[in-house]
Amino acid sequence: MSQPARIPLRDEFNSRAHDALGDAQLRRNFRGAMDSLMEKRAAAFSDADERERLRTLGNHIRARALSRLPDLLEQLESNLTANGIQVHWAETTEQANRIVLDIAERRQARQVIKGKSMVSEEMDMNHVLADHGIECLESDMGEYIIQLDHEKPSHIIMPAIHKNADQVARLFERELGEPYTRDVNQLIQTGRRILRQKFFDADIGVSGVNFAVAETGTLVLVENEGNGRMSTTVPKVHIAVTGIEKVVAHLRDVVPLLSLLTRSALGQPITTYINMISRPRQAGERDGPEEVHLVLLDNGRSQAFADSELRQTLNCIRCGACMNHCPVYTRVGGHTYGEVYPGPIGAIITPHLVGLDKVPDHPSASSLCGACGEVCPVRIPIPSLLRRLREENVSRPDPGHAVMRGQGSKYSALESTVWTLWRTLYTRPLLYRLFRFFATRLRALTPSRLGPWTEHRGAPKPAARSLHELARKHLEQSR
Repeated sequence: MSQPARIPLRDEFNSRAHDALGDAQLRRNFRGAMDSLMEKRAAAFSDADERERLRTLGNHIRARALSRLPDLLEQLESNLTANGIQVHWAETTEQANRIVLDIAERRQARQVIKGKSMVSEEMDMNHVLADHGIECLESDMGEYIIQLDHEKPSHIIMPAIHKNADQVARLFERELGEPYTRDVNQLIQTGRRILRQKFFDADIGVSGVNFAVAETGTLVLVENEGNGRMSTTVPKVHIAVTGIEKVVAHLRDVVPLLSLLTRSALGQPITTYINMISRPRQAGERDGPEEVHLVLLDNGRSQAFADSELRQTLNCIRCGACMNHCPVYTRVGGHTYGEVYPGPIGAIITPHLVGLDKVPDHPSASSLCGACGEVCPVRIPIPSLLRRLREENVSRPDPGHAVMRGQGSKYSALESTVWTLWRTLYTRPLLYRLFRFFATRLRALTPSRLGPWTEHRGAPKPAARSLHELARKHLEQSR
C-alpha cells in the first residue's frame, strides 16, 4: 500500500461547515446513518427505568475511578507487570510514538497490523511509522476503507460512516482493482480476503483498550469483526495504546460499562468479541504474542483531571451516542471538525489535547439543545461543559493561572466592555429606565448592519414604546 497522504487539520471550522452543508450526498449519508443508529439505541434501551439506573451506575463507576486515578494507575502498572506485560508511560504523543518505534526497531519490524484505536489516531501513528519505513495497515473494515481513500475517521465508532456502498465500491474498484459491486456482503468479503494474509505477515499488532482493570491487570477490548483478536494474538508482539483515563478499579465494573457501551453505540446487547488480555503467551499455549506492551498516554488528560468540573470529560467511554443525536454533527459530518474527535464529545475533549486556541470554534458548534447530555450513558453534562469552555474562550488571558492551554483565545476587550455595560444597565433600575426611554425614542438611529448577525437576519430594532408604557396606557384608558 502506498504511503497515505497527510490530512490537513485545523483549518477554519466555519468554511468546512459551509462546504459540508452544501454537499447533498454527504448530508444524505449522515442523515440515514444517524437515524438508523438512534432507532437501534432506542430499541436497545426499551425499559426507561432500567436505562436510567444503568446510566447512574455507570456514572458512579467512572467518577469513583477518576477520584482514585493516580492510585489505580499505579495498581494497574503493578499487576500488569506481575502478569508479564510491559508498561510504558507517555506524556505526549511524540513520546508515545518514540516508544512504539523503539519496540519496532528492536524487533526489526517492517509491517504493523492495527485494530481500531482512537488513541493511535491522536498519535498519528500510521504516518509516523511510515516515515520510518514501517507499513501500518488498518484492519478494522471502516478504518481500512478510509485509509485506502487517504482520509481521517469521521466518527469514533464507524469511521467510514460518511460513505455509502456506491462510494466504497468505486474506491475498491479504483484502489484494489476489484470488480464494481454494491453488494455490501461482497465488499466486506473482499476486504477480509485482502486483510487475512496481512495478519500473518505482520511483525507487530497494535490495538486500543476499552477498559484497563486495575485489580487484575487486564486489558479489555470489544469489537465485532474479529480483527482485534487477530491483531492481538497472531503477531509475535502486541502493543496496546490507551489514554490514562480508561482505568477502572474492579473487574465487576466492566459488566455494566460494557452493557452501556455496546447498546449506546450500536444498539447491540453485546459485541461479537470481548477480548480480555492479561499476559503474553505462556509455555505450552498454542497462540498469543510473545510480548505484550501497554502505552499509557496523557496528552492533556491531566489538565482536565486537575479541574473538578472539566474532569467529567474523562468519564467518556467512547460510544459516540452524543454524536449520533447531535443536530450539528449530523448535518456537517465529522471531517468538518478537523480533529480526531468530532461532535459534542470532541468539542469538550479536543481543547485539552491540542489547546483551546487551536479549536476556538468547537465549543460554539452546538445549539445547546441538550440531546448529547440526555443520551450520554455515563451522564457527562456535555452542555454545561460546552458553556464552561465558551467562558474560558472569552475570559481575559491569564497565563500564570489559566485552567487550560489556550484559555482566552477569543477574548475581546470591546465585547467584554459591552457586556459589562449591559450588566450595569440591567442591575440598576434607574439606569435601565433611562436607557429604555432613549432606546425607544431614538430607534431610528439603530444600525441596519450588525456584522454576521444580519447576514441572514434583519437587524433588531426597539419598539416605538416599551411594554411597560403600553401597559400603563392601556390601564389608564380602561379606567
